[in-house]
Amino acid sequence: MSFSSDVKDELCRQIGAGRHCQLAELAAVLGFLGRIQETELGQGLVVHVENVTLARKYYTLLKRIFNINATLNVSENPLHKGKNCMVAVTDQTQAFRILHGVKWIDSQGQFVRTNELVSGLLVKNACCKRAFIRGAFLASGSMSDPEKAYHFEIVCQDPARAGQLRELITSFGLDAKIVARKKCYVVYLKEGSQIVDMLNVMEAHVALMNLENVRILKEMRNSVNRQVNCETANINKTVNAAVKQVEDIQYIERTVGLSALSEGLQEMAQLRLAYPEAALKELGSLLTPAVGKSGVNHRLRKISSFAEELRERNACI
Repeated sequence: MSFSSDVKDELCRQIGAGRHCQLAELAAVLGFLGRIQETELGQGLVVHVENVTLARKYYTLLKRIFNINATLNVSENPLHKGKNCMVAVTDQTQAFRILHGVKWIDSQGQFVRTNELVSGLLVKNACCKRAFIRGAFLASGSMSDPEKAYHFEIVCQDPARAGQLRELITSFGLDAKIVARKKCYVVYLKEGSQIVDMLNVMEAHVALMNLENVRILKEMRNSVNRQVNCETANINKTVNAAVKQVEDIQYIERTVGLSALSEGLQEMAQLRLAYPEAALKELGSLLTPAVGKSGVNHRLRKISSFAEELRERNACI
C-alpha cells in the first residue's frame, strides 16, 4: 500500500465521538461524492467510491447518525484493478433526513444548498472542522510518499469550494494554497512540517509518527551529506594549496636555488618538499623551534610570493 492509502486506512477506522463531528465528516463525503438520483421510491442518495474501507465508514456514519440501513454494493473495477463501491439510500424519506441533516434542504424539503462546500453551521467548532477536513481528504485527497517528496492535496471542483476548504485548513495555522489543475482546483500543502501538522489536525497519529520518522532520517542523511561535502571541499582546498606550494618551491629550486631564500624559509621549503601531504599543524611541529599553523602559513605565503616575483621577472627577460 502507498503512504496515502495507509493514512486513509487509519482515518477510515476512526469515528468521531460526537454526533456533530460525525455529521460534519458525513457532510464532507457527501459534498465531494454524493449524488441525488431518482429511484423507485422517489429521490434517493448515492455515493460512489473506490475505497472499500471508506464505503464502510460512510455506511457506519449513516447508521450511527440517522439509524439508516443503506445498501452497500461492491464490484470489481476492471480498469483500475480495484473495487467499485456504491452506498445507496433509495427511500426518499430517509434520503431527505440525511439531506436535511447536512443542510442541503430545509424542513419543508426545499433545496437550500449553495456553492459552499459545507454549511457554516456544521463546522462552527474546531472538532467539527477537523472531522470535515478528515472526510474531505478521504473523499478527494492524496499524499505523496514522504521518502520522495512532501505533498498533500485535496481536489475540489470549483474555486468557491476550494476557497472554503482552504479557510478551514488555515484556521489551524496552516499555509494552504490553491492551484488550478485542468478543470479542478487543488488545495495543497508542500512543507513537511505543515503536512505533519495536517495529519495532527485530521488525527492520523500513527501516520504522523511514521512521517516524522521519515523526516528525521532524511534530515540526518542531509546533515551527513552536508558535513561530508564540507569536509571534502576542505580537503580539496588543502590538497590544492599543498600542490601549489610544492610547485612554487620546485620552481625556485630550478631557477635560483633554495639558497636564495632566508634560513627560516629554506627550512620550511625543504619540509614541504619532504612532506607534501602534511597539514600545516604537522609541518609546524617538525620545525625547530616548533611553529603554529599561522606561522607556517605565513612562511609558505612568503615562499609563494617569492616564486611569483621570479616568474614575473623571468617573463620580462
